[in-house]
Amino acid sequence: MKSETAAAFSLLSAQAVRERAHRMLTIGLDDHLPHFRIDLQRFNETVDLVVDTTQKKYPSLVMPFHARWRHFVFNGADRWAAIDKNANWRNAAARARAAFDLAIVSVLLDAGAGPQWYYRDPATGQSVGRSEGLALASLDMFRRGVFSSEPDDPLQCDAEGLMRLSDATVSDGLQVSSSNPLVGLSGRVDLLRRLGAHVATKPDIFGRQDKPRPGGLFDHLVALTGEHEVPAAAILTELLHHFGPIWPSRLTLGGVPLGDCWRHPSLRAADATSELVPLHKLSQWLAYSLIEPLQWAGISVTDIDGLTGLAEYRNGGLFIDTGVLAFRDPADAAREHDVAATLVVEWRALTVALLDRLANAMRGRLKLDEKSLPLAKVLEGGTWSAGRTIAHKLRSDGSPPVKVVSDGTVF
Repeated sequence: MKSETAAAFSLLSAQAVRERAHRMLTIGLDDHLPHFRIDLQRFNETVDLVVDTTQKKYPSLVMPFHARWRHFVFNGADRWAAIDKNANWRNAAARARAAFDLAIVSVLLDAGAGPQWYYRDPATGQSVGRSEGLALASLDMFRRGVFSSEPDDPLQCDAEGLMRLSDATVSDGLQVSSSNPLVGLSGRVDLLRRLGAHVATKPDIFGRQDKPRPGGLFDHLVALTGEHEVPAAAILTELLHHFGPIWPSRLTLGGVPLGDCWRHPSLRAADATSELVPLHKLSQWLAYSLIEPLQWAGISVTDIDGLTGLAEYRNGGLFIDTGVLAFRDPADAAREHDVAATLVVEWRALTVALLDRLANAMRGRLKLDEKSLPLAKVLEGGTWSAGRTIAHKLRSDGSPPVKVVSDGTVF
């Protein structure tokens, strides 16, 4: 039997997420899960909705990846592109490090905003909520040098700048107030401070060509490429191995922090990973968001479908709101559930597996293959937008069908 440490590392991959999610789906299709029933007779309706949403959003079916960069485009203006155009990058690597810095910090701040929070965009005066609002706010903070320790070099996030962040500074940047509350603010700020402290202790990973900074991961990935290409799943593996210690104390195995990994009694195994369900949602969202900066720097990213769908409330809400998933106990729809609750873990794992099925069905419907319609584009086209649209049709505040109590570091 493998050691506990080896068992832990086996969970830090997209392959582990996919394998255990599909095991959960198999158990569900046999009607042996404690919280959800699965009705595949409703699945074609869900595919119809996602195909229709995709065709309306991208009539030519030419679409980008689902990544943080999409949220930096507002009212037709690409705000990152404007910053990028006016920046005096020393070289392509300096540009890539900055893009990595921005993506990493922006994604870590994007763990769900709640229905009440919004960001009043200084450029237009418009109020923008949820992921888009958090994206614009984080981009404005980055542009102003909030995450940098060097006033003359604002377009970076370095270890020192992150470690000195205060709740008040981030609260001000996100415009949080008693009348504009943000779920899990302190958890997000603590995560960024932990990121800074961790990066500072790992100059061999994050400071190869510059002072220790999250964007130093770019140089680490380049050093691994050899032939100037990297599989998408390898980006996630490096993120999980090198950012694992920043996450709040959750499950550990053999001294290895498991991050976004939870227990479910139905997922049995013959080793120390029994009942453990890895999901790694924010890390995968980040992996998707690092693909384009690598490509801009001339690094080819292969096997995009090596990553999985994202186990979050828009994708997961889509399957509940279209009837593919149904609560065994209807009263669970009104209850609040901790993020570690078996109901939430079950829902999220089923979401990952059902997204794979939906992607295959979409390709068949649209006569496209995995290369032309990878999962990253299905999400963008796609499932995330369809999940949001149907949520607003069914609930006035657009909230998800599962009420999850989050600390700001998962969703």
